[in-house]
Amino acid sequence: MPDIFDERRKGMEEEYFHRKNQEAIEKMSAKMAVAAEAKASGTSSMRCPRCDGTLGSTTFEDVEVDVCDKCGGVWLDSGELEQLTKCDPGWFSRLWNSWNPE
Repeated sequence: MPDIFDERRKGMEEEYFHRKNQEAIEKMSAKMAVAAEAKASGTSSMRCPRCDGTLGSTTFEDVEVDVCDKCGGVWLDSGELEQLTKCDPGWFSRLWNSWNPE
């Protein structure tokens, strides 16, 4: 015969995990709202892995790359290097010259 305390314990456990799930959903929604707002304003919520500057997007050879506003680092997402290498062999020198004019 089930103990009444076992049922109460199960109910409290379910309530606890439901509350934790709701908190996680709210936190994720807040992060997504910040990212959407940053994207709409043309800025990025992503940080540079090198210097913690803000990454901005720019298009080069029909590929969107991320550029740090602080250190000038250029960051490629998955698949972007492959897209650039499919272009003609001189893509790297044009990329370099576009950020480092002499």
